[in-house]
Amino acid sequence: MIPRRRFLQVAAAASAAAVTLPATPSLAVTHEPEGTLTDLGPASVASPLGNGEFVGNVLYMGSRGLKPNVVGAWDLAADKVTTHFEIPTGVGIWAMCKVGTDLYVGTHSRSDLYKIDTLTGTTTKLAEYPDHFIWTMASSPDGKIYMGMSEPGRVVEYDPATGVSRDLGQPVAGEPYVRSIQADATHVYAGIGTNAHLIAIDRKTGEKRDLLPAELADRDWVSSMSSSDTHVAGGVLSLAELVVVEKANPANYKIVKATAPGEKYVVAVLIHDGWVYFSGRPSGTLYRYHIATDKLEVLGVPFFEAGTGRILEHEGRIYGIQDPGVFVYDPATGKLDYFSHVQRGYRAAAEAPMSVHSDGEYVYVGGKSGADLHELATGKVTRLSIPGEPKTMITVKDTTYLGIYTQAALYSHRIGDPEAKLLFRTGHNQDRPRDLAYDRSTGLIIMPTQSEPGHPNGALDVYDPSSGKVDTYRPIVERQTVASVTALRGIAYLGTSTQEGLGSPPVTPTARLAAFDLRERKPLWEIEPLPGIASITGVKHTATAVYGLTNTGVLFEYDLRSRKVTRTLKVNNRGGDLVIAGFTAYTSDVDAVYRIDLVPFTSKKIVTGLASDWFGGGSKLNIDPSGRALYGIKGRNLVRIAISPWG
Repeated sequence: MIPRRRFLQVAAAASAAAVTLPATPSLAVTHEPEGTLTDLGPASVASPLGNGEFVGNVLYMGSRGLKPNVVGAWDLAADKVTTHFEIPTGVGIWAMCKVGTDLYVGTHSRSDLYKIDTLTGTTTKLAEYPDHFIWTMASSPDGKIYMGMSEPGRVVEYDPATGVSRDLGQPVAGEPYVRSIQADATHVYAGIGTNAHLIAIDRKTGEKRDLLPAELADRDWVSSMSSSDTHVAGGVLSLAELVVVEKANPANYKIVKATAPGEKYVVAVLIHDGWVYFSGRPSGTLYRYHIATDKLEVLGVPFFEAGTGRILEHEGRIYGIQDPGVFVYDPATGKLDYFSHVQRGYRAAAEAPMSVHSDGEYVYVGGKSGADLHELATGKVTRLSIPGEPKTMITVKDTTYLGIYTQAALYSHRIGDPEAKLLFRTGHNQDRPRDLAYDRSTGLIIMPTQSEPGHPNGALDVYDPSSGKVDTYRPIVERQTVASVTALRGIAYLGTSTQEGLGSPPVTPTARLAAFDLRERKPLWEIEPLPGIASITGVKHTATAVYGLTNTGVLFEYDLRSRKVTRTLKVNNRGGDLVIAGFTAYTSDVDAVYRIDLVPFTSKKIVTGLASDWFGGGSKLNIDPSGRALYGIKGRNLVRIAISPWG
């Protein structure tokens, strides 16, 4: 096994060797006209993997977040990626399966089905569907393709012989996600969330029965699955359990608990040779369970905290597809190795970024499994690997704090350090950090988080860097998520969203502005600043007022002295990040940047034509500590935008 530190060095070197994407050195802070745009090159360069499949001696690996996404063919005999097949639609490849020598690929956002003929090297789009994701796919012994769709959670059958798609409906009415699927000669097996079910669907009659043991009925997901002639095995969330069910007698089942400390998820499963191989998160541990003897073994940690998208078997060895690369376990020797797909020629390219932040000397751009660090003085770009996705960042003195999905974790990093440091994971059924703020008067850092899919109530973390202590408050605003936060004189001001865990319909009609006392650790008040808004996407403050930007693009001013909303201004048609320098605020949508003068309360566009390709369709913007520049993206390139808030 490659030690983690050495692997990070190898992967970083391989990424640099595999792709030449010049970065333009940034200009020093000057007095350029406001709106002057400087292109700093690709914002985040990566090669994250979503899935994989063997055809013969070639491992085909699908990317996610690239444009276009690709399927790279790693020829094991040659030990190199020999071909890339471009998949022109969708933001990622979550689902793959094969029929004979044909490879089938499913995309998400949008949901399209492709076939790669591995003999001729041709790629053909076969079908498109209205669903948000094709999350999972499997083929049956007679060559049909079964797809698990998310939002809504339905199963679709595709017949390659006729080109006809058949809707098999929702395995469980009202459940939005089919996250795992398998098929045999008689049944399709569907793993469901946000309330866990393991449904067997008779392929002829459509009859459905739930194979999930009753004692697991209160779990969240059956998120991964594998089947053999005799058994079906599923990873159950979010207590890191594996369930193994005998097909002929579902009353005969086993529940196996992943044993690594803090383990929450079983994310990939494979039944092979009487064993069930499975991978856990957040630890990244690889396990196997022997069905006949009820024996559980911990095989090791291929890559610390990495998620596994797929586990496959080839010529007796076990392969795991992960964002950073591929692990290989040999049951005959017990050896566990790790391989960089980029080092073997897999394409690295500009991904859709998730966050942007400047500490004044560097710009951090968050993406999958880490962040690209752009040194402003030289244009040099380095990669900071992190096991997760940086969603929000803030710098306090010489330390940058990063809120990381999927564990609702907080990391810290200092320039020059090769790795980021894990400070805490939130727990409390939270997975997605939404914002970060620092309160100067108390020295505390505040991080709001969103709950896991299907769970109610977001949380608020209050972290003390001096002691390392973290306190989590949930709920903080009943049946809502805090989406944005700012802090002033010991008070955190919270802008909320009516969306709780993804997939759950909102139960409250209007987002709120709330105040939380950081010294007394108690809520002070909450109001509905505007009727009918779904979220407050950004909040910032001056000495006398709090400003909030709504999902409808309306800015409101809450006066701290009169304790009421005093003014509103329509800025654009959607929310985004909000930044303030002096009495000037800035925000952006996917195409433009807006200046808002807070004294007269007017706004104007200062940049257009960005066509920003943020992951998830959001709109991010960050301000340089000097107050003379903003950082965002144009397309997928990092850009510096000159501003003059005081002129």
